[in-house]
Amino acid sequence: MPLPNRVGPDGRLFAHAARGLLLGNRGGRFHDPQTLALPRRLYASRQWICCLLAFKGRHRPVWGRGYTELFFCDEVTALAAGHRPCMECRRADALAYRAALMRGEGLRVAPSFPEIDRLLDGQRRRSQIKRVHSLAADALPDGAMVSCGLRLLAIRGTGALVWTPDGYDAVERRPTGVVSVLTPPASLAALAHGYTPLWHPSAAAIAGPSPVDACLVPST
Repeated sequence: MPLPNRVGPDGRLFAHAARGLLLGNRGGRFHDPQTLALPRRLYASRQWICCLLAFKGRHRPVWGRGYTELFFCDEVTALAAGHRPCMECRRADALAYRAALMRGEGLRVAPSFPEIDRLLDGQRRRSQIKRVHSLAADALPDGAMVSCGLRLLAIRGTGALVWTPDGYDAVERRPTGVVSVLTPPASLAALAHGYTPLWHPSAAAIAGPSPVDACLVPST
């Protein structure tokens, strides 16, 4: 029976058999190791990271007495949920993310990773509720994730890939107008200024956009 430790682009936790490409955590343990049930609290601290599945041969029971292990379809999913690359097991990626964020925000002094965590924390949630940003679709970088009704779409080139826990299974026309964006603005800035996220292999396997109606939300 899968644990409810898969993370969707909207930040929710759910049970699913697919493992995903990345491991992560939210700053410690917030599950009950006795019941292994979906926790009421969805984080332990502001440090929400995404990590390699394997690092230095380390092994431990998942959802034991250590931290609450989480799994992501890919990094596009993790960034949308409000996570950022781990500075220990993905040091090069974490530094590349910070450098791209600095370019995007026009920063001259490199912020510490706790400072980045504070920034992301204010952009990804309001208490336990996922924060969504209404932004112009044509300004979104590749790797941005938007919510369109019941569908979660990842922007990629001229198309939008339909997200599932197993990967991307369809492509639609890129949305236009103002859309509901799940990816926090800080990560959007990094994506727009050179950070290249890890995509699930299914993204590259999908060819050509399908002619569908544009996905819009009212301007605010």
